[in-house]
Amino acid sequence: MRFNLIGLFEIITDDGERLTPKAPKVCQTLAVLALHARKAVTTDVLVRELWGADPPAGAVRTLQTHVYHARRMLNDARVSASGRQLLTTEAPGYLLDVSEDEVDVGVFEKLVRRAQWELAEGSPEQASRHLVTARELMRGPILSNVPHGSVLASRIAHFEELRLRALEFWVETENRLGRHRELLPELRTLVDDYPLHEWFHGELISALYRAGRRAEALEAYQNLYRILKRELGLEPAPELRQLQARILDSTVTEIPAQLSRFKERRPAPHGAPPFWTCTAAG
Repeated sequence: MRFNLIGLFEIITDDGERLTPKAPKVCQTLAVLALHARKAVTTDVLVRELWGADPPAGAVRTLQTHVYHARRMLNDARVSASGRQLLTTEAPGYLLDVSEDEVDVGVFEKLVRRAQWELAEGSPEQASRHLVTARELMRGPILSNVPHGSVLASRIAHFEELRLRALEFWVETENRLGRHRELLPELRTLVDDYPLHEWFHGELISALYRAGRRAEALEAYQNLYRILKRELGLEPAPELRQLQARILDSTVTEIPAQLSRFKERRPAPHGAPPFWTCTAAG
């Protein structure tokens, strides 16, 4: 059984059947509960997600109706072959009785955490394996078919930061493994997807230079310069200006295999909680 939230929201039953709930507020309710697996989520939090800061009269009773339909759907679809009750009432709200390993977001976060640890321990091969598995779960924007209020918006922002961190770790592991040329197509995609992420640009510039493509490396730097000037009125970070200078200096034969991960200058997602601290919203 698996609750998939990355990409389309769907539920995989123990028998391998795919269940895609249609009712928007039922989907929202289940998504919030799945993101707090085996933790009770208060009625107030669920009401805020479904109706915002100004809920209608009778919102709690209407929420109870949505929970009833969600519970009935899970039972009728026999999501759990063992017949275990997945959606339970637990004061002061409701609880989805699924483990971290039964929610794809939980699996993704665990894999990234393991990769981070392996990288810190000097085992890039192991880190790379965890990150490859994590990337296979990246099927698109999280909850792409589900409307979201403030509670889900915060969790989505958290996940998008985690997804970005996973991509950074993956580039770092591939660099440590010496796969510089193999990285080039991926790095071009990353700078296109994240045009204000200076570290990705720096890694592309470095990889091009190490591949003997000096002119393209300088062109990649100029591309970043134009983007930052146009979008933010800024010049590239000092580390990148130094990198350009080293490439222009014909006496320099080597450049660092990878840049330090300096702080990128882009708007931070609003309301994103700190990494590795997934707690139920209060």
